[in-house]
Amino acid sequence: MTSAKVNTMSSFPLFPDQASVGAQRVDAVYFGLLAISAFFALLIFVLLIYFALKYRAGRNVDRVIRRTDYLKLEMTWIIIPLLISFAIFGWAAKVYFDLRTPPEDALEIYVVGKQWMWKVQHPNGVRENNELHVPIGRTVKLTMTSQDVIHSFFIPAFRIKQDVLPGRYTSQWFKATKVGEYHLFCAEYCGTSHSGMVGKVVVMEPLDYERWLLQGVAQESMAASGELLYARLSCNTCHKPGGRGPDLAGLFNRQVKLEGGDFVTADREYIRESIINPMAKIVQGYPRMMPTYRTQLTEDQVNEVIEYIKSMSGGQETASRSTK
Repeated sequence: MTSAKVNTMSSFPLFPDQASVGAQRVDAVYFGLLAISAFFALLIFVLLIYFALKYRAGRNVDRVIRRTDYLKLEMTWIIIPLLISFAIFGWAAKVYFDLRTPPEDALEIYVVGKQWMWKVQHPNGVRENNELHVPIGRTVKLTMTSQDVIHSFFIPAFRIKQDVLPGRYTSQWFKATKVGEYHLFCAEYCGTSHSGMVGKVVVMEPLDYERWLLQGVAQESMAASGELLYARLSCNTCHKPGGRGPDLAGLFNRQVKLEGGDFVTADREYIRESIINPMAKIVQGYPRMMPTYRTQLTEDQVNEVIEYIKSMSGGQETASRSTK
């Protein structure tokens, strides 16, 4: 790992700097595929030229067509490319699954895409637009959704790109390895000002990142803001022990039994759906009475409420005002 500062914001290199732990692995797959493709393209090209010259018109060569058993040749030509294809698939799949599975201790940051900007919110409540500040050497997980149309979050130097979709969450993770500033793009055409939906990622030393967080505009943490929303919307009148709605303490990532006997994991997607479209999945034993908050909450506020529900662990709430 290096801490030398890199600034790629003023340039657009053909191959951006490798600034994350996954960048080298992605490049290895890319250049491996390029080398294999180049080898076989060159082989075919050379053989084509060779036979074109050898059997060109006017040359005295044996042109008799013989019936010969080419089974061994054909099987070789089938089996070798098949094995190469399986090897490429296994290699690329391993890289893909590793890059899709963030470590448990990842720093989670929320990202909301909208025409035409990126809205970022850190767990302590600090917000930024079209910028993402992260510490070097720390795994960062981005939880993303869109406020309007499909966007795509793309950091070339980290070799990561992920569609950001309205109505659902997508995620990606990275661990930066070089201090500096890097390009951030929307890689999905999202409207007339799509080309202006750009920003930068700022990788900082851990202490500098902590100082930057403290110097940001003083705001409550996402969980604390979610707690205030939870109380303002009177969620605590129903979602409490013995209430008309299910108790949310310790709910996050727990199995929930629905009407009809099916089970669902109360993850971020389920909780968001329950807020926006509460009639989609009804918990067994509770009436169909919860209203939708589709028009009352922004995507940022939905994220804050989810963070508050996450903070209720083991039946105890870390921020306990709203259910009292």
